[in-house]
Amino acid sequence: MSRRTRTYYYAVLGAIGGLIAWRASDVLGLSLSTNLYVSELLVGGLIGLCVGLLIGATEGIVTRSPLRALRTCMVSAPLGLAAGALGLPLGEMLFQAAGGAALGRALGWGLFGLAIGLAEGATGRTQMWKGAVGGLAGGLIGGLLLESARRGLENPVLGKAVGLTLLGASTGAFVALISVLLSKAWLEVTSGKLKGAEFVLDKFLHPGGPAAIVGSSPLKADIALPDPDIAPQHALLTGAGSHINVKDMSRSGTYVDNRRIEVAALVDRQRIRMGNTELVYHERR
Repeated sequence: MSRRTRTYYYAVLGAIGGLIAWRASDVLGLSLSTNLYVSELLVGGLIGLCVGLLIGATEGIVTRSPLRALRTCMVSAPLGLAAGALGLPLGEMLFQAAGGAALGRALGWGLFGLAIGLAEGATGRTQMWKGAVGGLAGGLIGGLLLESARRGLENPVLGKAVGLTLLGASTGAFVALISVLLSKAWLEVTSGKLKGAEFVLDKFLHPGGPAAIVGSSPLKADIALPDPDIAPQHALLTGAGSHINVKDMSRSGTYVDNRRIEVAALVDRQRIRMGNTELVYHERR
């Protein structure tokens, strides 16, 4: 799945998360407490949990890795819950302080989106600040759309349903979009079961930073490629500041531009072959 197509999936799954949150809150009751701020805390936590869960699962879904989806959900769901529980009451406070201006609540949703983006950055391959910026922008815009839908539609239940769907879609889309627009290095799969998939490598660029293992095992590899001819841990990617180094860890070999390597410094557009899968390294200076 290309980086641009991934943005679409993040938006769709974020929208589904918002729709699930609306339905769950509707079943439980639109007001879960007589105290306004306690009610906002509970409803906000429920919304954050649902949206965070679905956005967190997106990366695993688009790369066909259920284990990765489960692992990222375990981080994004509780962070989403905490973000919603904090963001909605804070937005209500700002709303009241601003004399009923919708921007107040939108700022609270911006905080919510920021936390969702941080969770995605922590579990994904982009830097956390990019996820945070995308989440903040998506939460702010989604919050404004939510408030517009609630005020513009005569049916309050329909307004909330449409608004939460837009909030989830906006948060998911901007988390992915900012990562795509600002990405500096990525791998594109050009053959194999994941043909068309792209893996952002920004988190692994810095010298002394985290390294990425490429292999066939979703438990042992950061980038899992479903190819029986690829070792569970086939190659190691390490950052050198402006580019990525690749080190072979397998018996069958890693090939760069059809040359078997032990260690190689990758340059833009070089082809890497592992087993029956070919990838192209891209970098943007």
